[in-house]
Amino acid sequence: MRTITLRRVAVTGLGAITDLGHDVPSTWEAMMSARSGIGPITAFEQNEEWTVRFAGEVGDFDTSSCVEGREAKRMDRACLLGLVAAEEAALHSGIDFQSGDHGRRGVAIGSGIGGIITIEIGYGKLLKTGPKKINPFTVPKLMVNACAGNVSIRHKLQGANIATATACATGGHSIGAAFQMIQRGDADVMLAGGTEAAVSSLCIGAFSTMKALSTRNDDPEGASRPFDQDRDGFVLAEGAAVLVLEEYEHAKARGAEILAEIVGYASSGDAHHIAAPDESGVGARNAMTWALKDAELEPEQIGYINAHGTSTPLGDAAEVNAVKAVFGDHANKLAMSSTKSMTGHALGAAGGIESVAVVQALLSGNLPPTINLDAPDEEFDLDFVANEPQARQVDYAINNSFGFGGHNVSLIFKRHQGD
Repeated sequence: MRTITLRRVAVTGLGAITDLGHDVPSTWEAMMSARSGIGPITAFEQNEEWTVRFAGEVGDFDTSSCVEGREAKRMDRACLLGLVAAEEAALHSGIDFQSGDHGRRGVAIGSGIGGIITIEIGYGKLLKTGPKKINPFTVPKLMVNACAGNVSIRHKLQGANIATATACATGGHSIGAAFQMIQRGDADVMLAGGTEAAVSSLCIGAFSTMKALSTRNDDPEGASRPFDQDRDGFVLAEGAAVLVLEEYEHAKARGAEILAEIVGYASSGDAHHIAAPDESGVGARNAMTWALKDAELEPEQIGYINAHGTSTPLGDAAEVNAVKAVFGDHANKLAMSSTKSMTGHALGAAGGIESVAVVQALLSGNLPPTINLDAPDEEFDLDFVANEPQARQVDYAINNSFGFGGHNVSLIFKRHQGD
């Protein structure tokens, strides 16, 4: 019987592009300033029929550092966002990806929806001019795995190459899968995270008819308000984030700066409803409980939770119920915030963006706030880091990601304190 000695996994690079900033430093600075990235939609025209007219859009961004103009036209916006985030993460890590053992390096970057903008354009072309005028690059542009494939090509990653698609849990699952590959010795380095560009007419319209989105058109910046009694739905956003994960001794041997460690990961299923969470929070509870077991930690050792916290009535309540069930009296001693109050909900990219926020919190000793939290629900009596960042050094932090389909992910990060 094969015996596996689990290896330590370090985070050695971070990359992000969000509605708050085009890189990690600017995104983190905005979070620490409690700023919102939400504003009126510019991606497509709207009239009075649209009940939702705002989102979290990424402003004009430059892809020239990682892909040439002609090649960029052959990629969907979701892929381009992911490439930019991966480029920053790769450079931040200091690894020379053009040399070395390419087979020991891999990629796990997913998307909840993939190339939806390409799908809309392709279908419009089909209806207008017929099938012969469809762009021949339509399929490689719209694929959920397009970003993972292009990142692999860009950085010569010949090891594992996967693309998870588990709705809003995608980024968390991708990081968790990469973590386990390194743990068990299948890879030494992985680029992992998520990307999403779903601020499109179809997505905004479809989520609107589901009554899933906030309709606070008169106050876009105040629309994402997790745990507040006046929350009325999530705010759709776009963006991408990628982490470089590396086997601990491999990182030490090359003199890398170790930003944090990942020490626990677990996933679960609600087995309840395709779009609504189990109100008891059983799925979220299982994910956190099993992640603690995986990390061999006691609940009392967790100091901070970056909540899924989407600003939906059912989802926020289920997560609070789960946290109270898992942590008992300690729930009142830890801090929990939702950075989606500032970024909105970037679906498959959310778990990556929020993992970057967790690592930055561990590094800096400052916790990002939950903005727009003016009147918490009566039963929401936890420390939500309301409206302003909190100076607080913690040793272990959880990042939660939950998605349609009942997918739940919890990742546990450890502050690096040397050996």
